[in-house]
Amino acid sequence: MISVLVADDHAIVRKGLKQILSEVPDMLLADEAIDGVEALKKVMNNTYDVVVLDISMPRKDGLDVLRTMKSFKPELPVLILTVHPEEKYSVRALRAGASGYLVKTVSPAELILAIRKISRGEKYVSPSIAEKLVGELSPSEEPSHLLLSDREYQVMCKFVSGQSLNEIADELSLSVQTVCTYRNRILEKLNMKNIADVIRYAVKNGIID
Repeated sequence: MISVLVADDHAIVRKGLKQILSEVPDMLLADEAIDGVEALKKVMNNTYDVVVLDISMPRKDGLDVLRTMKSFKPELPVLILTVHPEEKYSVRALRAGASGYLVKTVSPAELILAIRKISRGEKYVSPSIAEKLVGELSPSEEPSHLLLSDREYQVMCKFVSGQSLNEIADELSLSVQTVCTYRNRILEKLNMKNIADVIRYAVKNGIID
């Protein structure tokens, strides 16, 4: 029996996944977590075969949760299931230790296939992600935004989506000054003068949802 922990802040998503897994004889939704902090606590105190993890969650971001999980349970397979398109987070998630990456528009059959595959210690990625990973093996062709840390990238995406300094600070539990520091680092690493330039870059590189 493949035991699964689902970490997602939307009750309707958790309910849907529970229904899907209940129809598979050898799979069980063993537990649920409504945010990143709860997900980490449950993984530290229990044993699961697979974790299905969202990226955008309150209290602790999914990529932060992923890195922490892999630091103390490196063999635990984690499948990212998110609304964010592959172009935005897939490479970062896989580099952080995810065993697979799926968008929530995926069919139940593909979700089950992915869970089954990563539970065996394999990776599950779409052909487009695989192609992207191969393309990025060449450092000379690596997009500038891949130079950003995960936190810098997260802040960049929030600026690009139109959030203000104060909104970003509140959402990430950071000071406004810290967010300003991240903004300056982003501009420096991308070699840009202002956030408007970053938005144009994001559009060009498919970062904006």
